[in-house]
Amino acid sequence: MHYCRVAFKLHVFLFLSTEAMFPLHVTLFVLLANLALCQYYDYDYQPVSMLGPSGPNCNKECDCPINFPSAMYCDNRKLRFVPIVPSGIKYLYLQNNLIEEIKAGVFDNVTDTLRWLVLDHNQITNAKIEKGTIDKLTALEKLFFSFNNITEPAIPPSKFLEELKMMNNKLSKFPSGLLTDKVNLTSISLQHNELTSEAITDAFKGPKKLLSLDVSHNKLRKLPAGVPSSLEILYADYNDIDKIGAGYLKKLPSLRYLRVSHNNLEDSGIPAGAFNVTSLLELDLSFNRLQSIPEVNEQLEQLYLQANEINKFDLASFCKFTGPLNYSRLKHLRLDANIITYSDIPPESANCLRQASDIMFE
Repeated sequence: MHYCRVAFKLHVFLFLSTEAMFPLHVTLFVLLANLALCQYYDYDYQPVSMLGPSGPNCNKECDCPINFPSAMYCDNRKLRFVPIVPSGIKYLYLQNNLIEEIKAGVFDNVTDTLRWLVLDHNQITNAKIEKGTIDKLTALEKLFFSFNNITEPAIPPSKFLEELKMMNNKLSKFPSGLLTDKVNLTSISLQHNELTSEAITDAFKGPKKLLSLDVSHNKLRKLPAGVPSSLEILYADYNDIDKIGAGYLKKLPSLRYLRVSHNNLEDSGIPAGAFNVTSLLELDLSFNRLQSIPEVNEQLEQLYLQANEINKFDLASFCKFTGPLNYSRLKHLRLDANIITYSDIPPESANCLRQASDIMFE
């Protein structure tokens, strides 16, 4: 649930930074629904039926509601192409179609005004993205390009880009330099692709305001290198990571949430003190091959270690020494599906883990 709360906070922040596009009660309902479902697809989308009849300045394949004239809805229409976008459109919804190509000229009327482009759930390949399309969008803030067939990212020249989602594609490379001028980019989602550690070397150096990076479900052997120090959320679940670089987290002083579950981590791949950083609030190392509890900082609040091979409970992993002000802030600890039981906790742990309300062994 904590991951959902983080995503929700980011969503609210990003929404407030855009112009008000929906009535307040509708927007709040959408935000609360997204929080409940913990959705990845959290753009503020409303069915056309809720927004009234279509206006005259609109492509015949789509709808542009009169009371929301800056949006064009072309979703769920079995389209095989991107229609020509008329001037005045800022928000373009093209998800859930059969689109295979983006022809040159379709965005010529909105190159400096289009803010949101939603292309999720189509059949687009890089070979069918012609020059003079995405590469001409200079005002784009959000690009949602998930569930397609692209093998490398298509990045607009916009310096205003805030959110980039290219999940569930066939990305095998992300060349360095593509994000160099993306000074406003805060969120990147690349999960369920075919990226290797070599393929993303220095790919994320540019965005100095990046808050969230999700590279889970790829083929990484190590955590991504060269990420900016602003990062607060890093998800790298379901990869082939077998070691954590010494001092890696010390280069990320703002990192609060780290997921490295479902990887190949063993004790030998974790240097002493690798996770002993004061910023980290939540750490997920579940479904690896750890035999001992790694050293964590006293400020950590959530620790997930289930489904490892842990066979001992070392209190020094949580507290070097205990006193009135020196104790672990850990609230939740999962140790189920390990070689350890509740009886392995030493009696003196009550002082160290005085805030732990939930320690799971089964």
